[in-house]
Amino acid sequence: MLKMKNIAVFVSGGGTNLQALIDAQERGEIKNGRIVFVLASNDRAYAIQRAEKADIEHQVVSRKAYASSEDYDAAILAALEHRDIDLIVLAGFLSILGPTVIEKYRNRIINIHPSLIPLFCGDGFYGKKVHTAVLASGMKVTGATAHFVNEITDGGAIILQKAVPIEQGDNEDILQYRVMRQAEWEILPRAVSLVCEERIRIVGNRTEILGATN
Repeated sequence: MLKMKNIAVFVSGGGTNLQALIDAQERGEIKNGRIVFVLASNDRAYAIQRAEKADIEHQVVSRKAYASSEDYDAAILAALEHRDIDLIVLAGFLSILGPTVIEKYRNRIINIHPSLIPLFCGDGFYGKKVHTAVLASGMKVTGATAHFVNEITDGGAIILQKAVPIEQGDNEDILQYRVMRQAEWEILPRAVSLVCEERIRIVGNRTEILGATN
């Protein structure tokens, strides 16, 4: 019998991916895991209201309140202490986690990125900046990637990806919403469930899904 995994979701803004996780949990789609804590990097994040509505414990650990990344990492670890967190999900979290947090939760932090990694990722590629770059490239397809987090920005092993078409007349807002609706909100809950079910094996910088039928 697997231990039920306690999930912490880190947010910075509107919390649409947090809501997708909450909705998936209510539908029973996150197997062997439950969201028990939400950490927000600023007190104006609408995601806090989503957590309150779902009766999920939450805390603001503001990046601006700490002079250094080391101090911020220490504050994050303090917030997680005694909560028995098994998995951290970065769902639109705009602060970069430092090595102390990554090492403590090695292979237990996953992120959703709005492109098909290794394209349009790394330092400086976040939010609408990703979609602006995608549109400028002239590509016909984009998508989203759920991946583990390591010390390289967007460099951890990929868990799931889904492609999304770029349509004529798209702008950053239209494309951002399509990627969220057709890819992010689908693959992030599935990736969380796979990790909670212990169905992911990491081999080098690749992942294998145990029990996959396709």
